[in-house]
Amino acid sequence: MLDIEQTYIVYHKMVFNTALHYLQNKEDAEEVTQDVFVTVYNKQAAFEGRANLKTWIYKICINRCLDCIKAKKRKKRLSSVWTFFSDMPLHNDIAVEAFHPETALVQKEALLQLMNQIQKLPDQQKTALILSKFEQLPQYEVAEIMGVSVKAVESLLYRAKQNLNKMRLKNEGNE
Repeated sequence: MLDIEQTYIVYHKMVFNTALHYLQNKEDAEEVTQDVFVTVYNKQAAFEGRANLKTWIYKICINRCLDCIKAKKRKKRLSSVWTFFSDMPLHNDIAVEAFHPETALVQKEALLQLMNQIQKLPDQQKTALILSKFEQLPQYEVAEIMGVSVKAVESLLYRAKQNLNKMRLKNEGNE
């Protein structure tokens, strides 16, 4: 049986930071963090110890983040459709929140642009990039969390970098 309080103390910052990188919104990250630990508590009997506890928690966190992103996209699509068919204007409450307030405006804009581009990557590329570059996990751990080989992680990171470069070049061409 897991000591849930100790598990929370050890892993809550990791979960929150991962969620923040994915969702770019403090409130959403807090909600996902809470949901992750509720899931850990509810599913602790299912945790068989075959995987590392940290790996298991990362997997839960990533799945909750992807679920949250999908829900936001559905909400945004529904909002767009409703606005199209209605005279009542709806405001879009999905705003990107800058989470590095001490940076200069130019750096902040570049960071926000990069984070927006990362959000457009396929889920597997996004996950590999966030875990590897933002969470600074070794590739073997990223592979374990994602349930793929280290070579697959290398390939995902390479394709993510290529896709980000294409987006950057496209944006520079539009300026």
